[in-house]
Amino acid sequence: MEACGFTALYLGPCFSSGSHGYDTEDYRMLDERLGDNEDLKNLVGYCHEKGIHVILDGVFNHTGRGFFAFRDLKEYRENSRFRNWYCNVNFWGNNEYNDGFSYENWGGHNMLPKLNLYEPEVKQYLFDTVRFWVSEFDIDGLRLDAADVLEHGFMRELRSIADGIKEDFWLMGEVIHGEYSRWVNENTLHSVTNYALHKALYSAHNDHNYFEIAHTVKRQRDMGLGDNVHLYDFVDNHDVERIMTKLRDKRHFLPVHVLLYTLPGIPSVYYGSEFGIEGRKERGTDASLRPALSLGELSSHENIPLQIISALGNIYSRESALWYGEYREVDLTTTKYAFMRGDILITVTNSDREESFDLGLNGSYTGALHGGEICSDQGRLRFALEGSSAEIWIPASDRKHYEPLKRIPEKAADEKVSEETFDEMPQRAEAGKSFEEMSVEELQAEILAKLSANGPLTDRMKKEVKENIYRDSLLNWVKSFR
Repeated sequence: MEACGFTALYLGPCFSSGSHGYDTEDYRMLDERLGDNEDLKNLVGYCHEKGIHVILDGVFNHTGRGFFAFRDLKEYRENSRFRNWYCNVNFWGNNEYNDGFSYENWGGHNMLPKLNLYEPEVKQYLFDTVRFWVSEFDIDGLRLDAADVLEHGFMRELRSIADGIKEDFWLMGEVIHGEYSRWVNENTLHSVTNYALHKALYSAHNDHNYFEIAHTVKRQRDMGLGDNVHLYDFVDNHDVERIMTKLRDKRHFLPVHVLLYTLPGIPSVYYGSEFGIEGRKERGTDASLRPALSLGELSSHENIPLQIISALGNIYSRESALWYGEYREVDLTTTKYAFMRGDILITVTNSDREESFDLGLNGSYTGALHGGEICSDQGRLRFALEGSSAEIWIPASDRKHYEPLKRIPEKAADEKVSEETFDEMPQRAEAGKSFEEMSVEELQAEILAKLSANGPLTDRMKKEVKENIYRDSLLNWVKSFR
């Protein structure tokens, strides 16, 4: 984490639950599959020694059916002292568990009964839980699950508690759609998940349309979310497919992440994506999005995505203009985009070929990613970028030195692949050979074989496999099949 410049670790739900963590059974006991409370305390302490903050997932909209209040409700029904802890309990109804009553849930799932956040006892229990997490584990903030359906009064009270519980205690909410300023303000949350920018970052590259990103940034600024309101920016997470899977041209990994780190917001990286691993939703399961990883070859110095993330982390940590600098659009077409953050110039292109920039700027700049210098002439700054590339231009007067990135292999996803090529399926490895021992071509063959076992192979599926030439990515893709 230190090598990549990360300063915070956000953990998914880690307290005792019945299955996936979001069906909490005990908010004050670490899930035994992860260890015990002492282990979590030690982890947070270790992170703090390294200068890394720790954020936990606060699942406060609903509980699991094994939570003590719901178990009491099942046993004592109308006489349960916890009957008001859940929303719309109806003792004339029933459900698939044959409880003899019905209740409101999250997302249509009765395994997740919805808490009544208007009930004072419920709020007090959850607030005391947050206090316990701070006193017991010394955490630094919370990500509120399903914040878009949480009661706003509850979040305002939680903000008041957070402001006094620990200096700079941070509250971020999971919000999919809507006016983000409803949640992000001085009375409620510090940040929310920026799903609008997430979608724009990958589709603007797949569709060769940078207007989508620029429009998204403008729209959020029109909401009152300026340069110093930091939304939680991401290109993938535990609920959406991996960025390396979503990108049609794998070279776009660079410009996508340059934008992630330089547009207004808090850049975040989902574990494993710094290594460029694949992950897609298949047959109704998210399992391949959340694999167990063995670092091994993933952290190899030849891993290009890791080099990119490390370089960006280094630049971001040293350039405060990328945290607070004023955003100003300088140039925009479908295939190229230039903007300022303070005195830093950022340029990206999604084009398959070299793009020329002619900007009305004065000054001299040094490229932090690839090196090189540019200097204005008669009030114009003219230079070119390779296709599917990006650069962060630092004023030359800063005299900072950054190690240049290695070149990314040129492999465009839009290159034409003939039907005959589709028929030339790569040969599978000999029996008994482990995935780690396989070549790129053998891994591609294994993935195609596993895909075909799940249903007919489409041309697009074959094309995606053929164009993925990243061994680490293929290795994790093939291991994701169950």
